[in-house]
Amino acid sequence: MRYKCLVVDDHEIERDALEMHLRKISQLEILAVCKDGMEAAGILSQTSIDIVFSDIDMPELSGIGLLKSIKKQPLFIFITAHGQYAAESYEVDAIDFVVKPATFERVLKAANKAIEYLELKKQVSHVNENVYNAPANQDDHFFFKETKGITKLKYDEVIYMESMGDFSKIFTKNEMHVILVSLKNLEKQLPEHYFARVHKQFMINKNHITTLTNHEVHLTHDFVVPISAANRQHLLENAIDQKILSRFIK
Repeated sequence: MRYKCLVVDDHEIERDALEMHLRKISQLEILAVCKDGMEAAGILSQTSIDIVFSDIDMPELSGIGLLKSIKKQPLFIFITAHGQYAAESYEVDAIDFVVKPATFERVLKAANKAIEYLELKKQVSHVNENVYNAPANQDDHFFFKETKGITKLKYDEVIYMESMGDFSKIFTKNEMHVILVSLKNLEKQLPEHYFARVHKQFMINKNHITTLTNHEVHLTHDFVVPISAANRQHLLENAIDQKILSRFIK
């Protein structure tokens, strides 16, 4: 299956380069190439698009403004020279953020992430959105629905979870499960004693932390996820500081 995409950038050279990269990806079909956000908004109001590859800093209507203006939103991949927009782009649920100059390898990675999302969404679209927690006296596991049926996982088996918009991926040592539950709703249902949100797109099992740096959390089995500054501070205050060995004991 080929997915319909739209290119939006007010810089002609960069717009042409991005179009050239995308034409090499067989799963994508470019329906239009737009020189600004207003032109793209007109097309999106009349045409069904799967993925939008958009610059952010554009006159009249920015890439983020374009995303916010659409009722039925396609997936957005932002491609911009301004790295400071990264946090804001994830706040509006962009599927990826690419810093210019955008190489073919990086564009391909972003495109594959969007394609994976669309493929997984088709697979789980018929599964009800439910996570079943264990009874309080046996609270070491939970159940969830996936395409093959109802699956049981112990909390300790979960290493981290990744948001894919309105569904999530759950990673264990050897498996990855896809469920039709948003990361926001997982956070509400799973026990805070085990799990912590570390990023707009990631939640981790605190018991699997091996190393915490300024920008990443390293987990068991060589998994690494990004951590935001605010979530890092919260993790330090609520899970790590009280367990750090002190040089001096009062």
